[in-house]
Amino acid sequence: MEKTFVTAREDRPGEAWLSRFISGRDEAEKWYFGRAKSHTPTALECRNALLQHMPELIPHYDRACALVGDDEVAHRMLSHYRPAPERFGCSQAVWLGKEGPALVRNFDYLPAIVSDRFEMSAWSNVRVIAKAQRPWGGCVDGMNEEGLVVSVTLGGSRAQSEGFSIILIVRYILETCRKLNEAVQALCRIPVALPQNVTVLDRSGAYATLFLGPDQRPIITRLKACTNHQRTDRPSSSSLARQLALLQALGDRSMSLSELTELFLRSPLYSRSKTYPTLYTAIYRPLEGRVDYVWPGKRWSRGFMDFREGEYTHDFG
Repeated sequence: MEKTFVTAREDRPGEAWLSRFISGRDEAEKWYFGRAKSHTPTALECRNALLQHMPELIPHYDRACALVGDDEVAHRMLSHYRPAPERFGCSQAVWLGKEGPALVRNFDYLPAIVSDRFEMSAWSNVRVIAKAQRPWGGCVDGMNEEGLVVSVTLGGSRAQSEGFSIILIVRYILETCRKLNEAVQALCRIPVALPQNVTVLDRSGAYATLFLGPDQRPIITRLKACTNHQRTDRPSSSSLARQLALLQALGDRSMSLSELTELFLRSPLYSRSKTYPTLYTAIYRPLEGRVDYVWPGKRWSRGFMDFREGEYTHDFG
């Protein structure tokens, strides 16, 4: 099983994005609607929700809607409002030792559904490097040039309610926030559709992990390691084993950032599942404005000052 990844620069979504949206539309519809296309809000309701909670994104949303034309279904998807439940497994950890601060994460998901793009963009007044995800604007992890890093894992439940996909909320944080406290305030304010865990780190080393979910008050923690459960859950054995491995590593005074990265490339953190393999490991260094994307035997290093476009095909075996 192979997947090709690309690093690309795209200041704002335009004709190239539209071409990708059209070619990946079927997958985007499956992600957004699940099996209940008729039960999602109208396009107007979606835009009104976006206007209420993330108004800074409205000019960008309207531009994307104009590109796709008069298409009610597409406009609903592009809002990221009330997406269907989904499953994926991830692990992430905050490193504050030598060479830090840093945030290290594994992203485990269905290879065919995940976008191939690691992208540097400039939607507004700040540049963003992120793992972009369809259908528009989504980021599963990323960093802005002010040194704010955000990464997300699934919260462990398939509960669903009014709210937005976490990947658009991550985009919003990276576009509008500069420091940890700003990001935490936004994450506590914006309704999220599904249970999610979000770790935020800024260049000062300030960090927080938030447990978010539909119809529940956000829980703000100082947890440095996060997988796919929340405090009130009965975690799966896999999620618990990954979190314990990370907590033990972070408690080891002899641990280094390079050793922690190597740990992410081994079991139990690294998944070789045919369904949800670890697609990449990312190491964000906000002080340097740099991120490394890592696979066994391969490393991409990209920064705001020297972001290079490229392509890499990984064999997941």
